[in-house]
Amino acid sequence: MTNKKIKLAVVFGTRPEAIKLAPVIQQLSHDPQFQVVSIVTAQHRQMLDQVLNAFRIRPQHDLGIMTPNQTLAGIVSQSVEALDRLFKRVQPGGVLVQGDTATTFVASLAAFYNRISVGHVEAGLRTGDRGQPFPEEMNRKLTSALADWHFAPTPSARENLLAEGVDPATIFVTGNTVIDAFQMALAARRNGQGISVPQELASKRLILVTMHRRENQGAPMRSICLGLRDIVKRFADVAVVLPLHLSPSVRSVVQPLLSGVERVWLTEPLDYLDTARMIQLSTLVITDSGGIQEEAPSLGKPVLVLRNKTERPEGVRAGTAQLVGTSRATIFKAAARLLSDARHYETMASAVNPYGD
Repeated sequence: MTNKKIKLAVVFGTRPEAIKLAPVIQQLSHDPQFQVVSIVTAQHRQMLDQVLNAFRIRPQHDLGIMTPNQTLAGIVSQSVEALDRLFKRVQPGGVLVQGDTATTFVASLAAFYNRISVGHVEAGLRTGDRGQPFPEEMNRKLTSALADWHFAPTPSARENLLAEGVDPATIFVTGNTVIDAFQMALAARRNGQGISVPQELASKRLILVTMHRRENQGAPMRSICLGLRDIVKRFADVAVVLPLHLSPSVRSVVQPLLSGVERVWLTEPLDYLDTARMIQLSTLVITDSGGIQEEAPSLGKPVLVLRNKTERPEGVRAGTAQLVGTSRATIFKAAARLLSDARHYETMASAVNPYGD
């Protein structure tokens, strides 16, 4: 008589989820105890597919819910019905979700409705402000209320969960799986063709910039762009690399302000392997994204965070990251100090990454 494998559904819908779940899917697939069923909602189609290709993940089920100008309510309503039907048919013994997207929350809700246990990867991140980031802060709090197993990346994340009354026996401090994914990406890129930096920028100190957050769109993003212009104007040996998010709300602000600016390179979204390579080539990173706050410190790259609050305060406490908000003057001042003060730069660059090794 053979032991029956545990059927584990891994559900994700966006690029960040796919990146951080790729090492988990790989590990589970090699474990004879489990039968892995990968399910994507495709909440973000193009950027998700980049990661699936990079890590050679072939989902067994693709819901393909993305529509033009989709709303959060539309994503939730489409996903919960589709996942409810799929869970009833597939009948997994457990569901794994990651992070804080609409897919994360909805998959947890659909699993709960079907009395299926839920494991939450990257559990316990909090800013304490339900509007920052929006809607992610509420997505992860609601997911925590539904989850049975909480895989917290850091002791601080564990403390957040305990403060909310989560049973300590259900919390496991794991480190962040993005570090595993990042190392996999760097290794893969070394064996293949890397991104080509324009020749006129190759000798410059590169600043990698990523931004897309809803709360930064509009006037805050205009202020960020003006700060970036000030930086390249002040430092002739510095260039900015800015992969443009696909959101029209981002492009409508960034392109008029930065297109054609000397030593500012606007690119289409980079796949994850090229993103890893650009972090490796950069001198520092300026971002409002989440995962890159964890990735860059693993290579000793200081991070300036374009937010007033972060759910990843461990990096700020460790000294690998600094909150700079969206003020043009503050962004310029913080970047200028890193670019001109070697001792300050080394202090941030040599800080221990609190998200794992």
